[in-house]
Amino acid sequence: MSSTVAAPPAKAPKTNRLGLTMKEYQGAESTLCAGCGHDAITSSIIKAFYDLGVPPHMVAKLSGIGCSSKTTNYFLNGSHGFNTVHGRMATIATGANMANRHLVNIGVSGDGDTASIGLGHFCHMVRRNVHVVYLIENNGCYGLTKGQASATADKGTVMKSGITIQSQPVDLCALAIEMGCGFVARSFSGDTQQVRTLIKAAVAHTGTAVIDIVSPCVTFNNHEGSTKSQVYARDHEEPLHEMDFIPHYENISVDYEPGTAKVVKMHDGSHITLKKLEVDYDSHDRLRALELLSHARNENLFYTGLVYFNPDIKPLDEHMNLIDEPLAQLPESRVRPSQEAFASIMKTFA
Repeated sequence: MSSTVAAPPAKAPKTNRLGLTMKEYQGAESTLCAGCGHDAITSSIIKAFYDLGVPPHMVAKLSGIGCSSKTTNYFLNGSHGFNTVHGRMATIATGANMANRHLVNIGVSGDGDTASIGLGHFCHMVRRNVHVVYLIENNGCYGLTKGQASATADKGTVMKSGITIQSQPVDLCALAIEMGCGFVARSFSGDTQQVRTLIKAAVAHTGTAVIDIVSPCVTFNNHEGSTKSQVYARDHEEPLHEMDFIPHYENISVDYEPGTAKVVKMHDGSHITLKKLEVDYDSHDRLRALELLSHARNENLFYTGLVYFNPDIKPLDEHMNLIDEPLAQLPESRVRPSQEAFASIMKTFA
């Protein structure tokens, strides 16, 4: 006699605190070059939003033009999306925040989109402290138009064309701090754990959160002589601190000495190991942050982590005293003055 063994039941897919699977935070298949750092950042975005349990329909994805701006199609298919013209993503982010202050705005930009044609818009968005997670996928070149140098290409960089850059670069982290940004970080696309942690913290931050991520262009800017290449970034990266992020709904506190490690049990039963470095870096010190970035530029160092943090800056929607109900959902009767009200206003000019 022959017997058959029943197949074990299919394992239920893992879900987050909303009961959603990782697949529900994914998007279309990437069409970027194989090995592009942007894809690693996309993966970090997906995992960060999944871990936080952010409802996809409560997210607005924003982008401009460039390889980086294509990536919003590769995550959170169930979210709202707006692909703007070149350099104008910061202005649309401002409008989106005003229209519905309850949405989580995430903008993905590039070094050309932000540091060149969109620089003025970026500065004013930061100055106004618009509530948006602003990711800069920084590869020092225009990968979509054959690798010309961008405004963030470091002085002395040898481009693939053989041209050596003579101009000083635009340091977007230093600029963001100067313009009053309360959350400024720098990372490397290959350090996925750090990128994911920074994105989580940026989502929780109230106001503009700028994360400048060196993301090598494997086609045009990943050769010897480039300061935005995989090899250069790995050899010159200096983490400011080891990082982890505990959301507000998981109220766990720890106290331990610098230079030591501590294992912490989370509410879901998992464990994390925290370690304090001997190096004492205070990310709340604005002048120290600017000094650090200047030193890094002069010495060709690449510091990563949370460079500057100030949670006390009032965001734009609070500064404007917006009502709690999203403006985009208000009927015309509540946003347009009646004929009587308009006539009354006009009488005051008589």
